[in-house]
Amino acid sequence: MTKLEALALKALHAFDPERAHGLALAALRLGLVPLSGPVTSPRLATEVAGLALPNPVGLAAGFDKNAEALAPLARAGFGFVEVGAVTPRAQAGNPKPRLFRLPEDGAVINRFGFNNKGMAAASARLARRPQGAVIGLNLGANKDSENRAEDFARVLSYCGAHLDFATVNVSSPNTEKLRDLQGAEALSALLAGVMEANSWLKTPLPIFLKIAPDLSDTEISEIADVARAQGLSAIIATNTTLSRDGLQSAAGREAGGLSGAPLFERSTRVLAKLSKATEGRLPLIGVGGIATAEQAYAKIRAGACAVQLYSALIYHGLSLAGEIAHGLEALLEKDGFATVAEAVGTGRDAWL
Repeated sequence: MTKLEALALKALHAFDPERAHGLALAALRLGLVPLSGPVTSPRLATEVAGLALPNPVGLAAGFDKNAEALAPLARAGFGFVEVGAVTPRAQAGNPKPRLFRLPEDGAVINRFGFNNKGMAAASARLARRPQGAVIGLNLGANKDSENRAEDFARVLSYCGAHLDFATVNVSSPNTEKLRDLQGAEALSALLAGVMEANSWLKTPLPIFLKIAPDLSDTEISEIADVARAQGLSAIIATNTTLSRDGLQSAAGREAGGLSGAPLFERSTRVLAKLSKATEGRLPLIGVGGIATAEQAYAKIRAGACAVQLYSALIYHGLSLAGEIAHGLEALLEKDGFATVAEAVGTGRDAWL
């Protein structure tokens, strides 16, 4: 992190967290944020679900909910970018305040509730997306929807022509009963509808599933079985947690999903268990608590083919993506791995 970036972060932290988030996006759109440009090398370049990535460090959904900063984010050092979540209709989300910094814990709590401008607005921006970048969309369901499973398929059908991949998000804790869709029967029915909608696209997409960290071993095994049966291309593990174990910050008891440093071990254990349950045959993307190259490397060795981050950017700035990618290359080289793929799952047993 440069001195200028450190000063900018300090200034942003003087604002309400959601206001600061909006200001950061505005600065990106206006070209006021220094960007690292592409970060890649033969060792970092990898393939996940048929997608050629310049490096395995991605931006998680939630940072750019409405696909407003696609061009600058594509130049920020990420190997791939996921925007959203987007629902069929625009919705305001939950009442404010709904985003809380937990600086003593290196964490964030949010209860946004899928606030976004809807699929029509997102599709219009995605149609102008930068070429050459790998961009995906997190699919959401409206809070008042009578058929949430159908909502996912609708967003995919509407926006799919402008995407490289799409993620079914049934793991947000901020939409009532959404996580109930992770049960084997409900999940199988939901994914069947999404996969049917995907088959109607001119060019069908890799479809990912994002799961929660608050799952039992039985639930993890069931999700693995459903994912394989429905022909999913990858699973993202994991979304935010409802746990509040060990928090020190004053805002630690706020309702919502907890992300950041406290999530790292919990999410990595779920990742490793999922890797074992899928026998390494289904690509996994590790997310949750990554703030260093060492943590990204740990996720990869636990079974992830690629990783995503978001919350750490609040404390370390956008330059973190490139820093982690460069650090990851050094760690791979140190351990004698010629590619990211060679390292995947080599340390899984330590997390089981």
